[in-house]
Amino acid sequence: MAKSRTSFVCGDCGSVASRWTGQCADCKAWNTMTEQVESQGLNRMSQTHIHKSLAQTAPVLSLKDIDATDVPRFGTGIDEFDRVLGGGLVAGGVVLIGGDPGIGKSTLLLQALANLAEARSTLYVSGEESGAQIALRARRLQVEAKDLKLQAEIQLEKILGTIADLKPDVAVIDSIQTLYSDALTSAPGSVSQVRECAAQLTRVAKQTGVTIILVGHVTKEGALAGPRVLEHIVDTVLYFEGDTQSSFRLVRAIKNRFGAINELGVFAMTEKGLKGVSNPSALFLSQHDNQVPGSCVMVTQEGTRPLLVEVQALVDASHLPNARRLSVGLEQNRLAMLLAVLHRHAGIAAFDQDVFINAVGGVKITEPAADLAVLLAINSSMRNKPLPRGLVVFGEVGLAGEIRPAPRGQERLREAAKLGFSVAVIPKANVPKQKIEGMNIVAVERIDEAFSKLRELD
Repeated sequence: MAKSRTSFVCGDCGSVASRWTGQCADCKAWNTMTEQVESQGLNRMSQTHIHKSLAQTAPVLSLKDIDATDVPRFGTGIDEFDRVLGGGLVAGGVVLIGGDPGIGKSTLLLQALANLAEARSTLYVSGEESGAQIALRARRLQVEAKDLKLQAEIQLEKILGTIADLKPDVAVIDSIQTLYSDALTSAPGSVSQVRECAAQLTRVAKQTGVTIILVGHVTKEGALAGPRVLEHIVDTVLYFEGDTQSSFRLVRAIKNRFGAINELGVFAMTEKGLKGVSNPSALFLSQHDNQVPGSCVMVTQEGTRPLLVEVQALVDASHLPNARRLSVGLEQNRLAMLLAVLHRHAGIAAFDQDVFINAVGGVKITEPAADLAVLLAINSSMRNKPLPRGLVVFGEVGLAGEIRPAPRGQERLREAAKLGFSVAVIPKANVPKQKIEGMNIVAVERIDEAFSKLRELD
């Protein structure tokens, strides 16, 4: 009888320890060590099976001798989904999709497979729902997928056998946390099971050319559950963003070996499933009959797509010893830095004011080009005076008060002009060489200069 061994595995990095510790010794994460019981005899028998290479052994070649060609892609029939993937799915590629429960992962993949099933062989493997439940969802979404193959299974070896028999072009595994392999004795969802199942499926994808899409659960913090090796082993990692109470969903590419990262796809949840939004800038702009104080429109760049987002600020007298600083959709630590720059280089103090910042529409802005919009919105709220109508801004603000350029400035300005904006306050280095029709460009180099130019526009 094989002896069992108890070990403790970190849920973040996959590090293994012989005893439980409150903090992982490798990644320094707290309370991530979970107990795992392994069978030593079974584990030795499967060492060669587990650690087999993901691809066939190839000879050593010089880089100049390798014929590099573009990777052929095929579309899913959903334009926004194809945009996030970098133009479509790749044969042999492995895609990992994560998101909160009920946000629309299974719905999007069912719609994509239904479109692909019209011309390609597809397989939907569900470890969480029965075939009847998936059929009811397809009927509710009015999805015609007569040729879509379904399998309700959680044992990895049976799923690999089905893939070998059917040889589908695309296979969806919903979800990777429900699978288990007979080579391991731990429960489904454990670190070792998730890692082993993902490695086996990736190996099959690389050897057979089957495109595999994995659905992953997320933790309370919003990160993908399981070890980080799960993100490293796949080719593309997509995250669903947005509030489940809202009808809009954002899909963002965090990693993509076949395309650009930080691409953003915008969807609207309807009775017939997720529908792509062709003009997402309209979602992030509030509709005001009149201009209101504390509102400033900026152009942010998400991958290759420029988006217009409204940044709102509310500044009010603080009744607490320490004034509050709250930011939604923007980095809160950067807000504290910008308030210091505003005081030091523009002479506007907010140490006794509560400052609240919000990006309209639930979008998360990570690039520093939002700095100028945040400061102008704060100043507008403090003065209780709205900014000029038709104004759009972008630019990074440094600690010395200088306004630095943002990448792809000309594309941002063209997107703003297309939506009817007529005045742009931008960094001097982003001034386009050719005049953009209908757009008045105001170039600034410092934050105090931006405020003085805006007073002239008033």
